[in-house]
Amino acid sequence: MTHHSAGAPELMPVLSRGKHRTPRNGGCFMEFASYLAGESWSDHPACTHPALASLARMVNDCTSDAARSRLTSLIPSVIGLRGDDPRVGLLVALRAATEALPVASMERQRALAVGILTCERNLAGLDDSSSAGVTSLVRRAFEQAPDTERWARDFIGFVGSRPRSKFTAQTAESILRISVPGIAEACVPDADARLYDLLAQAIEDCTRILAAPEAARSAPVPVLR
Repeated sequence: MTHHSAGAPELMPVLSRGKHRTPRNGGCFMEFASYLAGESWSDHPACTHPALASLARMVNDCTSDAARSRLTSLIPSVIGLRGDDPRVGLLVALRAATEALPVASMERQRALAVGILTCERNLAGLDDSSSAGVTSLVRRAFEQAPDTERWARDFIGFVGSRPRSKFTAQTAESILRISVPGIAEACVPDADARLYDLLAQAIEDCTRILAAPEAARSAPVPVLR
């Protein structure tokens, strides 16, 4: 388990789904992050990178009511993880897609496979030193769903002659919107645990890049687990 299990502050209110106007009505993961960061109450606070914050909101909403309170231990860890490093959105999306691919429904798997290859290609273009860690993560996912890789490569080959669109925040958001519900609705007994681990691992990834911005500019992307 990651180091984020240290625990949340005492007297933290109970997490609940969705957006809340005030703490009196409850709060989601990122709303309580905004509170702890000293910002105005919001589920889109400035204290956290938008891609990681989006993942946190989705995990919060897709986790069952019985298991959601466990997420409170991770809230302090997202505060301060912000910056404009283009690797962050790519890594968050890649982490989510690779975790979802082996368990998601067939309807989602093809889109996830294309998303994985897209993230891998874009990360390789940004930082060659990241290739080993990223490749390991991608290989592990595709080994569990090999048919999806073949389909995705054929699809990308078919459309490859067309202009490639730039990877944007909207691209990452689209991948997350397929990945997180794909895990939550999967026919597995540990969906809540998988969602928790996904968010914890994404926080670890972002911490290595964003916690020390000056050093991170020359640091390789972390070796992903």
